[in-house]
This record gives sequence, C-alpha cells and structure tokens, in this order.
Amino acid sequence: MPGSSFGHTFRIGTFGESHGSAVGVIIDGCPPGLELSAEDIQPELDRRRPGQSTVTTARQEPDSAEILSGVFEGLTTGTPICIAVFNRDARSRDYSAIKDIFRPGHADYTYHAKYGVRDYRGGGRASARETVGRVAAGAVAKKLLAREGIETLGYTCQVGDVVMPQTQGVTHEQVESNAVRCPDPQTAEEMLALIHRVRKEKDSIGSAVELVAHGVPPGLGEPVFDKLKADLAKALVSVPAVTGFEYGSGFAAARMRGSEHNDAMYTSDGAVRTRTNRHGGMLGGISSGEDIVVRVALKPTASIPQPQDTVDVDAHAAIALTKGRHDPCLAPRFVPIGEAMMALVLIDHLLRWRAQCGSSGKSES
Repeated sequence: MPGSSFGHTFRIGTFGESHGSAVGVIIDGCPPGLELSAEDIQPELDRRRPGQSTVTTARQEPDSAEILSGVFEGLTTGTPICIAVFNRDARSRDYSAIKDIFRPGHADYTYHAKYGVRDYRGGGRASARETVGRVAAGAVAKKLLAREGIETLGYTCQVGDVVMPQTQGVTHEQVESNAVRCPDPQTAEEMLALIHRVRKEKDSIGSAVELVAHGVPPGLGEPVFDKLKADLAKALVSVPAVTGFEYGSGFAAARMRGSEHNDAMYTSDGAVRTRTNRHGGMLGGISSGEDIVVRVALKPTASIPQPQDTVDVDAHAAIALTKGRHDPCLAPRFVPIGEAMMALVLIDHLLRWRAQCGSSGKSES
C-alpha cells in the first residue's frame, strides 16, 4: 500500500474515503494469542467519532467496528487483521456545489494536481475520517502495550490563546471529564467558551495537544533514520491538520543554554533516571525510561461557512462557500487519534527491539 501504510514489524495500512462505503485498516505483524474483540476497539472509536458533543461536527456515525479477519475464537492468529467501519451518515449532496472548486486550506488542488481526479465528497481520502482506521489499529496496539505496563495519554493543552497551565499526574478520567478534553477544569471552561464563540461567528480556531507515554523502557528506537522521535514526528504529522511537532522542551530550547537544558542524571533502585525531563524521554532518538512527552499544533478547521476567494478546475476565479458539518476546533477529537499514533510507533519499536536484542529487550553478551 504505497503511501497508505505505516510501521515495520507492526505494520498498518488504512483504506477508504470520507463518503465511501467504508473506512478501516489492515494490521500485519500483530503477535498471535492476544485476546481481541470488537468490544476492545469500540471505546476508542467512540472517543474519535463525530457527533459526540456540541464542539464537534454534527455528523452522526455509529462507527461500529467489524473484525473481518485475523481473529479466531477470540484470539489473534498472527495473520493480517482487517477492521472495517461502514459509513452510515454521509451527506454527499452537501458537496455537490463545490465539486469543481478548490477549497482554500484543503487538499483539493494538490490531489487534483497529483492524480488528475479526486473524490470531492467530504475531502475523500484527505478527510480526517481516514483516521478511523488508525484509531482502530491503535486500540490493538494499546492492548499489547498495556501488557508491558505502557500507557499513552493525550489532552488538549491549548485552544487559540487559552493555554493550560503545566500540570503533573494527568489521568484519563480528568481528560474525559469535559467535551474539550482538557484536564484542567477552569481552562476547559475557557476553551469551550472560545470554541462556542468562534462557531457562532462562522469560523474555526487552532489548537494544540500534548501526548505522554508512561512506562516506556529505555532502549526503544533506532540510532539514525528511525529514531523514536523521528517516527513519532512522522506518525503525528501524517495526521490531517497537524502543522507542528515538538518533544520535550521543543522550540523553547532555542532560548536556553546547555547548562540549563541538560537533565541531571542519578540512579534510583538501580535504574538510571533524570531529575528533569527536558529531553522528552528520548536521547539520541532512543527512549531513556522517562515519560515520552510530545506536542502537536493543529490548524483551524479549513471548512468554514464563509465565502472565500479561490479558483476552479479550469483556473477561473470562484467563491468557495463550504456547507456540511464540521468541527470548529480539532483538538478534542484529535486526542484519541494522537494517542493511537503514539501507541502504533511504540509497539512497532518494542517488537523491533525484541527481534534484534532478544525477548528481554536487552542484548545478551
């Protein structure tokens, strides 16, 4: 699947379009013997699905997962797993007026330039609906990681100029306690108010999400091109609407000195630790044993119900007025997508590590 696959040992390939018959994923390389059912996948899809709150698109999709292969009598067999989600509430008529117009901020023009043909309904393959398959695969990855004590957790840390204060010990329950998925209650209220105000103004707003992986052992990642940080960056930037990626201190490091930025090291119960985590849990592209911390920036939703200057397929001046149902802010539904992509990278590198260094995950000399 050139361009539609990701990973090495734990490899996924997604399929489907926003308004096609179905979307989904094929997972190759999942170890055999993992207990797996649609009920394991559904909670993650429910977190991503549209229509879940007043700050998401009103499209009503049940997003019910169906496992078509790779599982027998409740256990993975080691063969490719196919998970499909059939589209139920696509309203393609909403897009008929713009089928020959390139919408600003969308991939309409670039898809046309590349292929000479495009599915204009809801953005086709460029739609964030493609991420259904990623989240389904991520649910499998999360279950495998949980057996190793590894957890991925994401949350909205910024909407427009509203920024969440730094906090420690964020829990899944805190994240899921409000529609914007911000663990700080006061900040969440401010974010929600801003999103509602922007929506009334027929506009959208940018945002940012922080992702943390707990319990990652030291040693994951390859030393050069497949650094853990590089694969995380590719995984997350490949998601629609992501415009920026940073880990640890990120761009703030540009203002710091080495004496300030270096994390002092010490040992605790025989394990090497650092007193701070400005390195974001990765040194030389290999995990250090500290929490892996990354952040991504999300652009404002490109689909807004305002007239915008554009051109059509014949290069004539035109006006784009987007109809349909769209999220005014992308962060709340990005959270489970980001968690899934982080989990997919981690399980892939964990399996690669063990394949190279043995079942213990460490070289035996």
